[in-house]
Amino acid sequence: MNKYIDHTLLKAVASKSDIEKLCKEALKYDFASVCVNPANVKISHELLKDSNVKVCTVIGFPLGANTIETKVFETKNAIENGAKEIDMVINIAALKEMDLDYLEKELSEIKSACGENVLLKVIIETCYLNEEEKVSISKLVGKLNIDFIKTSTGFGIGGATLEDVKIMKDNIGENTKIKASGGVSDFETAKAYIDLGCKRIGTSNGIKIVTKDQSMELNSY
Repeated sequence: MNKYIDHTLLKAVASKSDIEKLCKEALKYDFASVCVNPANVKISHELLKDSNVKVCTVIGFPLGANTIETKVFETKNAIENGAKEIDMVINIAALKEMDLDYLEKELSEIKSACGENVLLKVIIETCYLNEEEKVSISKLVGKLNIDFIKTSTGFGIGGATLEDVKIMKDNIGENTKIKASGGVSDFETAKAYIDLGCKRIGTSNGIKIVTKDQSMELNSY
C-alpha cells in the first residue's frame, strides 16, 4: 500500500524542520510522494532528489479561485523548483455555473504547462458539487486525458466519499486515475478506496495507515 500514499503536510505553519521530518518519513516508508505547499518544493526536492519518492505540490490551493495565468505560473515555477506532480484545484465557481469552456481552457493550459514528465492531478472538491456537476467535470477530465482526478483539498466542508469515487470512476474513461483525499485516516478506509480503484491516497496519516498503528495521533490533512 505504501506506493499509493501521497504523504501530505499542507498546514500554513509547517516549518522547515516539519518538512524535513515529512521527507525522512516518506523515504523510510517508501511513499509515492510528499505533498507540500509550493514554498516547500525546493527543500523537499533537495531532500528527495536521490530517491524514488516524488515531490508533489498544490496549485490554486485551496480555493481554486486564482486566474488561469496565475495557476500556469505557479505550475511552471513549481516544476522549476523540482515538483514532479501537480495537484491543481479547479475553478469551482466555474463548474457551479457549468462554464465547461472555461474549465476546459484551464485544464488544457495547466496540462500543457506540466508537459510529458509531470503528473497532473485535478482537485474537484466534491463536497461543494451536486451529482450533475461531478459527472460533468469527471467526463471533462477524462476527455482531456488528465492523469488523475482528485476528490478533495482536505480544507473544504467534507472529504472523500466512496459514493463520489464511484461517480468519478463511472465517468472518467480509461486513461484517468483517481486520488482520494480528505478524511482517509486508517488502513481500512484506505483499503476500501484502493479496492474501489483509487490509485493514490492523499493523507497526513500515511504512517498509521501502512503500519496499521491505531495508537498514532490523527492529524488534520
